[in-house]
Amino acid sequence: MTSRDSDGAQVAIDFGISNTDAVARVDGALHRWTRPSDGAPNADVVHEILRGGGVPARDVARLAVTGGRHRALPAVIGALPLVSVNEVTAIGRGGQALGALVRDASAPHALAFDASAHAVPTLVVSAGSGTAVVAARADGCRHITGTGVGGGTLLGLGRLLLGTTDPMAIDALALAGDPNGADLSLQDVVLGPIGALPPDATAVNFGRLARQTDAATREDLAAALVTLVGQVIAITAINAARAEQLEHVVVIGHLTDMPSFRAVLERVGEYYGMRLLLPEEAGYGTAIGALREAVAA
Repeated sequence: MTSRDSDGAQVAIDFGISNTDAVARVDGALHRWTRPSDGAPNADVVHEILRGGGVPARDVARLAVTGGRHRALPAVIGALPLVSVNEVTAIGRGGQALGALVRDASAPHALAFDASAHAVPTLVVSAGSGTAVVAARADGCRHITGTGVGGGTLLGLGRLLLGTTDPMAIDALALAGDPNGADLSLQDVVLGPIGALPPDATAVNFGRLARQTDAATREDLAAALVTLVGQVIAITAINAARAEQLEHVVVIGHLTDMPSFRAVLERVGEYYGMRLLLPEEAGYGTAIGALREAVAA
């Protein structure tokens, strides 16, 4: 890190499909904020984002950018060069840093930008509009697999099934509902458990709706929808972790802002004997990874 870097704020912006997330390290403290994504970013948008976080461009010593939309930006904004960070690397390093905090609550060093978090091989699952799965190891980060099922799926089907694309409204409905009001459970299909799966585990997502004429409640539909999305992501993560022989799995992305989604991941992890780590700041994981990578450069 140069002396110039130590004199100003270090900022990273993750330009995602649905959300634009920013983190700033100012005087040793980490600040974070978000806003909806709106088209391709440009210099004016960057200035707006910085002002929204209370960090004007003149106070920024280093600005890292990542996410699929960041490629539309120029290499320099005013006198400030942009540090482009590959999104796979940002996902991997951010997940490693946040995973270190979950594993050791006494380890603030994980966000103090030293290299210790890189030493723990980790499968990082970025649950955003879609889902990307990255293997992060000390020698680099590699995209392993993914699924088109993610937050975009939740909101798109939420519009059709529930009449809303508000994730917090869907979350509240899901927490009040029973997924087996729309799903078929193992108890319904085979009259009992299978292996480690209990009788109330899902056998057929939304399968009950094909068997009955009565409509499921709005709450049960929401619970079944969150269950479907969460199960696909959790099973994808568990299978990838076993294929890569990685013990630590960290889930980042704004889907984890929903308690109902977190509960599904935790439940599936219990079924299959693998803990999925869910950091508190998971929504900002990719931006945190970009900032760590840029500061280390």
